[in-house]
Amino acid sequence: MNAAVPISPLVALRGASVRYGERVVLQPLHLTVHHGERIALVGANGSGKTSLLCALAGLFDDLPRQVFDIEGSGGRKPVAAMVFQKPFLMSLSARWNVLLALWLNGVPRAERAARCAEALARVGLQGQAQRAARALSGGQQQRLALARAWALRPALLLLDEPTSSLDPGAKREVERLIVEFAASGMTLVMSTHNLGQAKRLATRVVCLDAGAVVADRSVDAFFNQPLPPAAAAFVKGELPWS
Repeated sequence: MNAAVPISPLVALRGASVRYGERVVLQPLHLTVHHGERIALVGANGSGKTSLLCALAGLFDDLPRQVFDIEGSGGRKPVAAMVFQKPFLMSLSARWNVLLALWLNGVPRAERAARCAEALARVGLQGQAQRAARALSGGQQQRLALARAWALRPALLLLDEPTSSLDPGAKREVERLIVEFAASGMTLVMSTHNLGQAKRLATRVVCLDAGAVVADRSVDAFFNQPLPPAAAAFVKGELPWS
């Protein structure tokens, strides 16, 4: 995949910090995501990757988060949609899981059926539309979660370890969808422990350690140039869990 050239900022965090009780999971950090980027967040378990994704999604009300102009939004385009590592699916059919998300996000009723059908077809689940979502296989559930997020047409798609519990075949299918979403111009930020996946899918790598950004580089620079000690230790597999 050819690296996309960032044109304009989409979302920025300025001095964002997150703590759960006494535990600081994100140190104050600055991060800007540009239109068309594909960012891989890497780091040991507990390094803050999921919290950073939640911060970018706007799930923490009190964080200093700036959203820039979203072109072509028509007033209905959400800034971000997030797919968690273990997607939460309603006890409904696959189709209704997508329709409900469209309704909750204010998509006009006249558009919902067509957008739902398009999203399910995009991930190869049109034949599973009436099946109970929770009865689908793990790979199918992950694809359904991607369809539900994609149907919202967000400016930014956030993925938390999207292939971590999938078999190799399902992993390839999900990676193929991520490539297709990126090719359509969608901006992506995903967390992953798979450095090969980061190299294949991303244009930029952000490495976290103990809630702090210790490296933020293009894919080529991250994998081919000397890294700061904490990032180098992670790549070598020497960092303990945070």
